[in-house]
Amino acid sequence: MPLQTVFGQPSTRIATDEAEAWITRSGGHVGPVTFRLGDRNIAPMHVAPWADESWAACGADGEPSPAALTPSMQALRGDFFCMPFGGNAEPWNGEKHPLHGEAANGIWTEKEVHPNAAVLTLETQIRRGRIEKQIHLIPGHQAVYSRHTISGMYGPMTLGHHPMLRLQTPGLVSVAPFKFGQVFPGEFEAPQTRGYSALKPHATFTDLSKVPTFDKEEADLTRYPARRGYEDFVMMYAAPEVQLGWSAVVFPEEGYLWFSLKDPRVLTATALWMSNGGRHYEPWNGRHVNVLGIEEVTSSVATGLADSLGPNTAAQDGCQTILDLNPEAPTVVNFIFGIAPIPLGFDHVAQIESTPTGIRIQSRSGQFTEAAIDLCHLSIPSGPAGRR
Repeated sequence: MPLQTVFGQPSTRIATDEAEAWITRSGGHVGPVTFRLGDRNIAPMHVAPWADESWAACGADGEPSPAALTPSMQALRGDFFCMPFGGNAEPWNGEKHPLHGEAANGIWTEKEVHPNAAVLTLETQIRRGRIEKQIHLIPGHQAVYSRHTISGMYGPMTLGHHPMLRLQTPGLVSVAPFKFGQVFPGEFEAPQTRGYSALKPHATFTDLSKVPTFDKEEADLTRYPARRGYEDFVMMYAAPEVQLGWSAVVFPEEGYLWFSLKDPRVLTATALWMSNGGRHYEPWNGRHVNVLGIEEVTSSVATGLADSLGPNTAAQDGCQTILDLNPEAPTVVNFIFGIAPIPLGFDHVAQIESTPTGIRIQSRSGQFTEAAIDLCHLSIPSGPAGRR
């Protein structure tokens, strides 16, 4: 099937009656994504405001600058697979990876394309190996299914998914129970370079509604948009009892919620990237607002592979921050995201558990909704996901 240019990127389309997704050739970003809910089309995923603008491009191994953007920055949209996850400014063992790795920047080759599914491949060069990307939709499901199979590689790696939402109305944010949460342990943004953050660096927390700020107060990260003019990042590591990892954002004014599902043994952490106009340098220019990244990863923080392998607070607390790749046994990373309708009065998600046909989602107020989901895609045990 011929590629079509969508928001500046040659892309492949897959669709069912319930969902449509575009996959960019550059970086393999999945977006835009549209779901059909009753008589409405809902497009919750973010596309960068500079997507149709002309910027000088630097190679997949280059760094973004005011005059040039890496492919991942140019294409920035929807959800994409990162490997290694993070900035990766510091080399490791002779490897110098770009922002979020070759997986988010390289040119993917189409292997198979069907009306509701696509298979693409990437031959990596910095650490030689192969990644196969499978994106598919299931008729009757308002969800996108992703599978990345990593083969031929050896050694430690950080990786993960990078979904981003653009919030048009207030959202209520929840994640599965976690044992350890931490604010970015450094200067996430610096005023001297026209970037600004509100949360206290290095701060740890156990309650997402009580996260320390620079001004010695506490921020409630369960409600967004918030803190206009700031850019912040936090990481949370799943509690041991969690079998089905999940994150969710409820949109009461719009009558639906967005959710993601994962195996917490493979993707051990959830990161929240709250981008609300805190970057005033190019290409951000203060216009990247109301964006929430809900990133499901195995990593320490957003700095990259070298930091995740070195001494870091999360690892010292017993959290898994890397995966070991084995060329003899491919590593498979499965991920699902989608939407579900909600009744009036449905507030923050408290629990997601499996049902014979998918998932049952309970709010803190005790209300329920359900979504048709193929949980076999995750290949994890069924049962309650726990409560927060």
